[in-house]
Amino acid sequence: MRPIMVAGNWKMNGLSADAVHLTQAILHAEMEPMRPEVVIFPPFTLLHAVSQEAKSSALRWGGQNLFWEASGAYTGEISGAMLRDMGCRYVLIGHSERRQIFAESDAQVAQKVKVALLSGLTPVVCVGETEAERAQGATEAVIHRQVEAVLPLLNLETSQPNMIIAYEPIWAIGTGLSASPEQAQAVHAFIRGLVAAYSTQLAKRLLLLYGGSVKGNNAAALFGQTDIDGGLVGGASLQVGEFIQICRAAELAGRGG
Repeated sequence: MRPIMVAGNWKMNGLSADAVHLTQAILHAEMEPMRPEVVIFPPFTLLHAVSQEAKSSALRWGGQNLFWEASGAYTGEISGAMLRDMGCRYVLIGHSERRQIFAESDAQVAQKVKVALLSGLTPVVCVGETEAERAQGATEAVIHRQVEAVLPLLNLETSQPNMIIAYEPIWAIGTGLSASPEQAQAVHAFIRGLVAAYSTQLAKRLLLLYGGSVKGNNAAALFGQTDIDGGLVGGASLQVGEFIQICRAAELAGRGG
């Protein structure tokens, strides 16, 4: 059985006191270690505060983005080594907000995945279609293009995946809408099939997360799907009670319950 993960993306929200409060609340929930694995992605300015609270726990944290160069005259950017220095194990790459607002291309996403891997980070690669693309029946074509851009970076020499893929339908992010469990499962199964073309063993072990208005009241149904291995949670990760409810749903799913 694949492990299950709940990741909270705080986006551009929070100050130091908020980071301490949210992190402590997750820790006080006392979920069984690694079931699920809980990862939070705070803004860069809050990584230190989170690391100080969580350093002796099973809670993990990661960066929301990184640059594809190791160092240099890139004002405002952050490197993989800098994230590792903050204790990060993970990094989000290719979130729809990066793709849309900052015009990140598939090629740039692949560059970032490559440097994340070289830095010893596990990239959580986000893919997803817009409402217009879904209406046009182009969901699979969009997902195929985005996933194929990073699949050559899979470590084919081992059956242990070196990345995570998160399917986030853009039309469901921050809208209150969510793909139905069946819709989400269909896309996750499609992604796993794309990976299987490279390696069936990797496909079986690769974690696929769903993101897009994941809430406490829909998490159990989503996590109960065959190919959904947890969630990448946005707004609800800033609401302590809601986020813990989502984690509890994943905890039950991880136990086969």
